[in-house]
Amino acid sequence: MEIRELIEKIVKEKENDGGIKSIVWVAAGGSHDGHYAAQYFMDRESTVVRSQQITSSEFVYATPKRVGKNTIVVCTSMRGTKETIEAAKVAKSLGAVTISQYVDESELTQVCDYNVQYGSIWEDDKDQSKTNAGNALRIAMALVDIVEGYEHYDEAMEAFTRVQPAYVKAREYCKPLAEKWANDMKDEKCITVLASGPAYGSGRIFSTCNILEMLQIQSPTFNCCDFFHGPFEITDKNQPFFLLMADGRTRKADERAKVFLDKYAGEKVYILDAKEIGISNLKDSVSEYFTHLLFTPVLNNVYMKELSKATGVDYTTRRYMWKVQY
Repeated sequence: MEIRELIEKIVKEKENDGGIKSIVWVAAGGSHDGHYAAQYFMDRESTVVRSQQITSSEFVYATPKRVGKNTIVVCTSMRGTKETIEAAKVAKSLGAVTISQYVDESELTQVCDYNVQYGSIWEDDKDQSKTNAGNALRIAMALVDIVEGYEHYDEAMEAFTRVQPAYVKAREYCKPLAEKWANDMKDEKCITVLASGPAYGSGRIFSTCNILEMLQIQSPTFNCCDFFHGPFEITDKNQPFFLLMADGRTRKADERAKVFLDKYAGEKVYILDAKEIGISNLKDSVSEYFTHLLFTPVLNNVYMKELSKATGVDYTTRRYMWKVQY
């Protein structure tokens, strides 16, 4: 069943029961950050359906009161983490409609009402618009369009077809740049990642799941929109920064961070600009919502892998743990 067809079915079934009033995105680790694009979209485009992004354990320990018969709960896990399975069980016990996003079948797919399979960002030959982040964004866009109308829905669906070609071009463009960056960073003990708006989820995954977890390098993430309310104090000539510049409404915050780093940081500042790697090929009306879908695989499959080579840290061992965990 196609994603839009699935959401239409759920919405129709709930028509005489008060309708769908909320959606909750539940996952752990990198899968949790993979929901960021969908949440960002819902926050900016929905006036009817309330949306919340929450980690699996927090959902179990402190379940939002609104979860019930008028809620869709999307539970994402590659192979079914215990916390996410438990969260799905809690959601079902409260009468919510549950959808799993999965790579391999597990107890999670047995528990949930509906299941949507996705392709891992690790697989270059697969469509990067159909990862967990891509499918979650499809769910969000379909839900808003069906329940309240989304004027740019057709443009967004067309944009999905451009994600994989854009990623392939970006991957090749970034490879030599990433190789140089990695060689410059190979002896660093801490790499700070800055991002905002539609790029913040990509920044979190890059720092937490790639640099910190897989390569064992300290990597705090800061939102450019809040950088000047404390975090900027760490800036000096020897501190490495990796700045993601998004396309969209928060770009001004990224530009402000760049101006500051240009003035006060040293030579260890690296900037990856969404406009430089192809996001501009998408229509302005929807392009910012696809920033995550382009940044995340480039960071994971190019920059993280080049840093792994340069440091000699075998990311594949950590990758296996990541696959089991998420």
